[in-house]
Amino acid sequence: MQSPLFAHAEQQTQERYNVQNPQLLRVALEGHDDVLARKGAMVAYQGLIEFDAEYQSRGNQRARAHTGEGLDLMRCHGQGTVYFANLAQYIHVVDVDQDGLTVDSSYVLAMDSSLTHQVIAVDSQYGISGSGKYQLNISGRGKVALMTSGQPLMLQVTPDKYVNADADAIVAWSNGLRVQMQAQTHSSGVWRRRGNTGEGWELSFMGQGWALVQPSEMLPPQNADIGRGASAQFGMGQQGARGQNQGNVWS
Repeated sequence: MQSPLFAHAEQQTQERYNVQNPQLLRVALEGHDDVLARKGAMVAYQGLIEFDAEYQSRGNQRARAHTGEGLDLMRCHGQGTVYFANLAQYIHVVDVDQDGLTVDSSYVLAMDSSLTHQVIAVDSQYGISGSGKYQLNISGRGKVALMTSGQPLMLQVTPDKYVNADADAIVAWSNGLRVQMQAQTHSSGVWRRRGNTGEGWELSFMGQGWALVQPSEMLPPQNADIGRGASAQFGMGQQGARGQNQGNVWS
């Protein structure tokens, strides 16, 4: 049989993580290094691989219940190769070092089991929560595969050049940055998107590091009641601001 489809054959590589094409990730398992992946993200595998639900600590369970932020993970272990994808989103592999990164859980596809993750609160000048209010802090040493809707933009942040990003478009940023959530409108109108501009909540990044933005936005409901059911779906927590510049960690 002949077909142009055979041009999309598996790419052989010695790398543990390999992006086979922009929307498909290949991870090699060697029997001792487990991978934590988004539940249901496996699309194919070769070899003797087992998939188990990953245990959530009580701290993570409490944070998930209060903020709607968290990861539903499965542990992949064995000997072989696993292929991951999610809704044909673009995939990017990041090396996490001692600085770590902060990311919205919606954009995590897979990561090394050596990494740890905790829910943190991003500061809001209004003392209430908005889209992107709670995020995941990933620390340790290892690799994490992130997803974006479309090809992303990596912005460098320096002490003399800070970056503002739409809270609905930001994907991740380096932990060394100082971050504040804000809306360029008066406090009584923070749930309305800046008059007729269509813009709402934004995150301001200062310091030395990077911020990753995707060319897509998920708009929050314009008339949502604070602390009601829409909070879990759109990342709007129920407890308001809990710390200054990521000062609070759920544990």
